[in-house]
Amino acid sequence: MNRILCVIFLSLLSSTAVAQENWSHWRGPTGNGVSKTAKPPIEWDGEKNVKWKVPIEGRGSGSPVVWGDKVFVVTAVTEGGGTSAASGPRGRRQRGGGGAKPTKKTAFQLLCFNRSNGDVLWSKTAVETVPHEQGHGTNTFASASPCTDGKHVYAHFGSRGVFCYSLDGELKWKYDKFEPMSTRAAFGEGSSPVLTKNKLILPYDHEGQSKLYAFDKTTGDIDWEINRDEPSNWATPLVVEHKGRQQIITNGQSKVRAYDLDDGQELWKCGGQVARPVASPVKYDDMVVVTSGHRGSFMGAFQLDGKGDIEGTDKVAWTLKRDTPDIGSPILSGNRLFFYKAKTGNLSCYDVKTGKPFFETTRVSKIRSTYASPVAANGYVYLTGRSGTTVVVKDAEEFEIVEVNSVGEGVDATPAPVDNQLFIRGEKHLFCIEAKAEQD
Repeated sequence: MNRILCVIFLSLLSSTAVAQENWSHWRGPTGNGVSKTAKPPIEWDGEKNVKWKVPIEGRGSGSPVVWGDKVFVVTAVTEGGGTSAASGPRGRRQRGGGGAKPTKKTAFQLLCFNRSNGDVLWSKTAVETVPHEQGHGTNTFASASPCTDGKHVYAHFGSRGVFCYSLDGELKWKYDKFEPMSTRAAFGEGSSPVLTKNKLILPYDHEGQSKLYAFDKTTGDIDWEINRDEPSNWATPLVVEHKGRQQIITNGQSKVRAYDLDDGQELWKCGGQVARPVASPVKYDDMVVVTSGHRGSFMGAFQLDGKGDIEGTDKVAWTLKRDTPDIGSPILSGNRLFFYKAKTGNLSCYDVKTGKPFFETTRVSKIRSTYASPVAANGYVYLTGRSGTTVVVKDAEEFEIVEVNSVGEGVDATPAPVDNQLFIRGEKHLFCIEAKAEQD
């Protein structure tokens, strides 16, 4: 009997290890932007340590996700090879939305690549239509990252719908009955879906009636939907567990809110945010950190056992009102909270327990503008700028640059570290970074 239990225990350990080697969501297995098992290279260029790179048609800033031997990426391919949204050089100031409405059809696609060699295993067009809004010049029509549970992969194309495929590319279900989003200044869409238990959580904040949806991930039926008193918001929620109850933590311009995963009941809320949040929350023990950084600065650490409106109570552990991130989300490695100032390459690192800085607004060489969120693996933090430069720094309380790398094209998507590889979705290509000595 003891031998049988030992075998079962070892099997469970093996299954857990395998699960951790995947990057199933743009924020990774922890939701904090950190891999606890990956050991990707810290040095590369256009050729060095590039196992493969493959061209991707169209535009997209959704991040790659990885499960087993498959890599999934979304893209939007506009009729005639052009783009329905304004575009310009990476790293420069871009004009916002509000221009002429698109007139060309766009194919919203989910692509599946062979992880070992970059071959396209399948490509599926979820829907083909003329987008109803222009979008910001730096946004794309495929900005939401896909997610997977190892059985199905889910792609959300905003107003066009959410689509569930098998890992072999068979459409299992879709939901395409959303009210078309009317986003602030026609900036476009971008919040990503989140998988947890048997649900797919989908944020839908815009200038119309904002909502939060919970879909049955197997059937596509709506388990519940709630109205939200929030304007446009591009942040992706974080699902956390506290004392046996799972909470959905959502960012928002009016309030940070927590909802019960089972029925959508609002558990607690807190004001203080600034305009049009984009960054997603992170979790430390029994606390979450939520931030925004457009036309002002706010970061708050909130206790998960709050009830009702917790603003001004001891359930707010600490706040910060300077130099907080705008587009890129913070990452949390141990007690070290790394984040950019607004959309710049100025990096700060704080003690998440106290809200006190280890270092502040330190200029990262070669990085001017940032959209991709930092990621951490194997004692390093990977900082990627819009120009395609990735600066690797030590995952430590003191700032130290280790390497400066570039893939030679723009990058807005957050990279994905898995095993001994780093996957980077560039402006034109998908890159697999792997040390040469470890390649076949």
